[in-house]
Amino acid sequence: MPSYNPPLRDMQFVMHEVLKVSDALKQIPRHADTDTDTINAVLEEGGKFAAEVIFPLNISGDAEGCKLDKTTHEVTAPKGFKEAYAQYIEGGWAALSCDPEYGGQGLPFVVNQCMYEMMNSANQAWTMYPGLSHGAYECLHAHGTDEQKKLFLPKLVSGVWTGTMCLTEPHCGTDLGMLRTKAEPQADGTYKINGAKIFISAGEHDLAENIVHLVLARLPDAPKGSKGISLFLVPKYQVKADGSLGERNGIYCGGLEHKMGIHGNATAQMILDNAVGTLVGQPNKGLQAMFVMMNAARLGVGNQSLGLTEVAYQNALAYAKDRIQMRSLSGTKAKDKEADPIIVHPDVRKMLLTAKAYAEGGRALACYCALLLDQHLYHPDEKVRKDSDEMLALLTPIIKAFLTDNGFEATVMCQQVFGGHGYIKEWGMEQFVRDARINMIYEGTNTVQSLDLLGRKILGNNGATLKKFGKLVGQLVEEEGVNEKMAEFINPLAVLGDQITKFTMEIGFKGLQNPDEVGAAAVDYLRVAGHLVFGYFFARMASVALKEIAAGNTDPFYQAKLQTARFYFAKLFPETATLMRTARAGSKVLMDTDLALA
Repeated sequence: MPSYNPPLRDMQFVMHEVLKVSDALKQIPRHADTDTDTINAVLEEGGKFAAEVIFPLNISGDAEGCKLDKTTHEVTAPKGFKEAYAQYIEGGWAALSCDPEYGGQGLPFVVNQCMYEMMNSANQAWTMYPGLSHGAYECLHAHGTDEQKKLFLPKLVSGVWTGTMCLTEPHCGTDLGMLRTKAEPQADGTYKINGAKIFISAGEHDLAENIVHLVLARLPDAPKGSKGISLFLVPKYQVKADGSLGERNGIYCGGLEHKMGIHGNATAQMILDNAVGTLVGQPNKGLQAMFVMMNAARLGVGNQSLGLTEVAYQNALAYAKDRIQMRSLSGTKAKDKEADPIIVHPDVRKMLLTAKAYAEGGRALACYCALLLDQHLYHPDEKVRKDSDEMLALLTPIIKAFLTDNGFEATVMCQQVFGGHGYIKEWGMEQFVRDARINMIYEGTNTVQSLDLLGRKILGNNGATLKKFGKLVGQLVEEEGVNEKMAEFINPLAVLGDQITKFTMEIGFKGLQNPDEVGAAAVDYLRVAGHLVFGYFFARMASVALKEIAAGNTDPFYQAKLQTARFYFAKLFPETATLMRTARAGSKVLMDTDLALA
C-alpha cells in the first residue's frame, strides 16, 4: 500500500522564503491579516484531512468506481466518498478562499492552491468533486446576476451544493463553435434547454444535495460559431425563491464513461430534456463568462499533476531505499545485506531526482500563479492588477501543459523504480500513471495549450508579456551574476533568456509566411518556455538556500534544495537545446507527408 506525507516544509519554503507571500498579501487589504502562522496552521490541518481522510479511499475508490442506476439516473460514488465529503464541508474546507459575503473564509488563493495540491496527491478522483465546484463559484461570482449569486453562491461556498461545467458534446470538444445544444427563451425569463453533453466530470453523484450545472448553449437567433454561444445556470433540482429545493430539473445522467483512470469520479453523459435554466452574463457572450471557469480549471489540472508527481516520488523514494538488488558499480554499500538498496544506482537516482525536481519546480510556479491571481483580483493598485492578470494569462498554458507532461513522465519513472511491483495494483503506482494521463488531455489538450501560448499569449501581443517575464529573469541575473556560487544556476538561465527572444522572433517571422510553422513549433516552444520559468524559480530557490547556508543554517533542507537545483540544471534544463533545434526544423517535414500518412 502506498503512503503520503504532505510536503509542508517545501510549501513553507516556497511561500515564506522564496515568494515572501505574507509581505505581498499585506499590500492587499482583504488579505493583510493573513500571516505566516495562519497559513502554516491552515495547511497543517488541511494536510491531515488529505492524508488521513481521502488518501485511504484512493485505491478502493479506483477499484470500485461509480455506479449508475439507469432507472433513476442517479449515480453512487465509491464507498466512503460521501462521508469524506461531509467531513470536508464540516471542516469548512470548501469555503477556504471564497468571498466572506457569501459565507467564505476569505483566505488567499495561494493557501487554497497548497490545500488542493495535497488533496490531489491524496485522491485526484475525489478532489475533482469540490474542485469543479470552486470553478463554478468563480464563474458565478464574476458573471452571475444578483439573484443568481444570492440563491447559489452561499450553497456552493459551503459545499452543500456542487458545480460542473458542461461544454463538450459528442461531435465537438475543443471546437466549441460547433456546439448544438439549444436554449429557448420562455415568458417568465427562464430558458428551456435541450441537447447532450459528454465527458462531464462530477456530472452526477450522491455527495451533495444539489448540482449546479453551467451549460453552454445557443439561443434561437444566435450567430454561427463561437460568437453565438451563451452560458446558462441549470441546477439538478430547481431552486425556489427562498433557496429551498423544488422539483427535479430535466437534466440527467444517461451514461457513465469507462475510463483509463480517475475511476472514482463520475464522468457523465448528460441529457438536457427541456431543462430549465437562467442566463449567466450576456447573450452570445457565454465563452467569455465560461473562460473564468476554464482558466481556473487549467490551473487546477496542472495542480492535479503536481499532486501526483509528489505522491509518486514519495513512494518511489521509500521503495528505492528499502528494495535491495545487485551491488553498487562503485563497490558494496550495504555490507550487512546480500545486495545494495537500489537507490545506489545512478539511473534510479536520475528517475527519483527527475520527479523531485518536477514537483519542486511545479510547486514554486503554482504558488506564484496563485499569488498573481490574488493580486489580480484584489490588489488596490490597478496597474498591479493588470500586470498580474497579463502574467497569469502567459503562465496558465505552461502550468497546464508543462506540469501535466512532466507529471506523466514522473509517475511513469516512479513506477519504473518499482520494477515489476510497479505494474501490480497493490503498490498503487500504476494508478498514479493512469490518473495522470487524463491531465494532458482535458481542459484543452496540451497541444491546444501550446498553440494558445505561442499564437495568442506571445505572438498575439508581439511578445510584450514574455518580455515582462524576461525582465524578471534579467533582474535575477543582474543581482546574482557576480556571485560565483550562483554561476551554475544563473549562467544557463541567462543564456536561455537571451536565446528565447531570438527564437521567438524567428518562429513568429516564419509563422507570418506560413501559419503551419506556428503549429509545428508550438509544443516544443512551450517546453522551452516551461524550462525558462522553472529555471528562474530554481535559481531563486538556490539563491535563498545559499544565503541560509552562508548565515550558518545547518538544516539539511537547504543543501538538499541545492542538490536538486544542481541536478535540474545539469540533467533536465539542457533539453531546451534539442527542443529549439526540432522547433526550427519547421513544418515541411510534417506537412509534406501525404504519402507517408496515406
